[in-house]
Amino acid sequence: MTESLGYPSRSASAPDGRHNNMKPSILIVDDEPDIVLVMSANLRKEGYDVDTAGDGLEALKKTEGRDFDVIIVDHQMPHLTGMQFLQRLRNSDNAGNGRSEVPIILITAYGTIEMAVQAMKDGAYSYLTKPIRYEELNLQVKNAVERHRLSREVQSLRNEMEARYRFGNIIGRNPRMHEIFRIIPTVAETDATVLIHGESGTGKELIAHAIHYNSRRKDKPFVVVSCSALPEALLESELFGHEKGAFTGAIRQRIGRFEMAEGGTVFLDEIGEMSMSVQQKLLRVLQEREIERVGGNQTTKVDVRVIAATHRDLQQAMEERMFRQDLFYRLNVVPIKLPPLRDRLDDVPMLAAHFVDKYCEKNNKKRKTISNEALTALCSYGYPGNVRELENIIERAVIMEKGDAILRGDLGFPPTSHKDTSVPMVRDLNSFKKMKADVIAQFEREYLGQVLKIYKGNMSRSAQHAGMNIKNFHEKMARYGMKREDFKEEA
Repeated sequence: MTESLGYPSRSASAPDGRHNNMKPSILIVDDEPDIVLVMSANLRKEGYDVDTAGDGLEALKKTEGRDFDVIIVDHQMPHLTGMQFLQRLRNSDNAGNGRSEVPIILITAYGTIEMAVQAMKDGAYSYLTKPIRYEELNLQVKNAVERHRLSREVQSLRNEMEARYRFGNIIGRNPRMHEIFRIIPTVAETDATVLIHGESGTGKELIAHAIHYNSRRKDKPFVVVSCSALPEALLESELFGHEKGAFTGAIRQRIGRFEMAEGGTVFLDEIGEMSMSVQQKLLRVLQEREIERVGGNQTTKVDVRVIAATHRDLQQAMEERMFRQDLFYRLNVVPIKLPPLRDRLDDVPMLAAHFVDKYCEKNNKKRKTISNEALTALCSYGYPGNVRELENIIERAVIMEKGDAILRGDLGFPPTSHKDTSVPMVRDLNSFKKMKADVIAQFEREYLGQVLKIYKGNMSRSAQHAGMNIKNFHEKMARYGMKREDFKEEA
């Protein structure tokens, strides 16, 4: 499961919003009725939905009200030539509505090289000369339809990724998270190298994705490399590529992840596990912005942004001579430290509700609530697996619970896994009320303690964060025997 905090579900329809069983649509633009008639009949026979226009102006109007997979346009026409129609359609005024991406096949009776070159420069997919050979036309249309389909899929996936990684999808009200929310939009606007610290499951890759998909590089690749998953020799080849014959099994040249990510972002996950020799080569990439394939002697310039992440204490690794100091300073231009979930338990109710919505929708289940007892247990747990573990707990509970509410027993906590280790069976209403009050008091005490720890005993800021007036906050502290001095000393 990815380190995600909520993505919109994908539609079952085609990438452009149309159902997959719809026929590809073709627009034929020609002022000769006989040619239009024959071409239309031929393409309909091949299974296409065909529309026609007698000139370029009529065709432009038709493209405003309908999406076409391919446009076939004659060059010699009144009002607008085929080339002029092409230029108008590709004009920047139309950018963003999908028309400028439609493959256009230009038909001309004057099959010169100059015409072909100019048509391609102006954005034509291909061109054909008269008299038309229909086998060739059918092949051109088939290939153009496939290209347009792939183009729509790429754009749809790109839009989905941008929607997934909007800053608003990263959830948290804790002050430490708000500080991160303040940093990442500013960082995203730059090409600065980012180093993300955090335990496993805290959402390091989510933050890296958010930075990339809100940057000027968002239309370029986001390439992930897990530095802990590969041995040294394979990691070097994975990052920088290799030449044919560089080592046993290198039967052909292979480009590495840095070349794959040209113009985009490379995310180096668990960089603290990288060997010293590979660290040295990575340092050169960051300094010179160039790579050298394994077994090669030529350098290749690369334009990539680097975002790295680690769960290790790199300061300690440097002291132990396991991580290069010069590489650390190159990576640590913008440090982001993600707190573990146990240090921001005030975010648990919001995260849990979000995951309930996500997995109810994903599994086509009616929206469920979380019972007070279940929420208390969730807010009392230590989460060694962080946000990812909370997400797994909620997903399992949504799948297994048949009723309208998630109960404590649905969470799957072992008896000793959280502080509220036992809730006795109640036999009457008074016993239940007392048990409920005890559980709420336990949660309240722990929550106030967490807030006071964050603000180092500052009463007014703690009360403001907890949504309480200062008088009530003092009363709660007195009730639970809490003293601000204890939290000052602890801090």
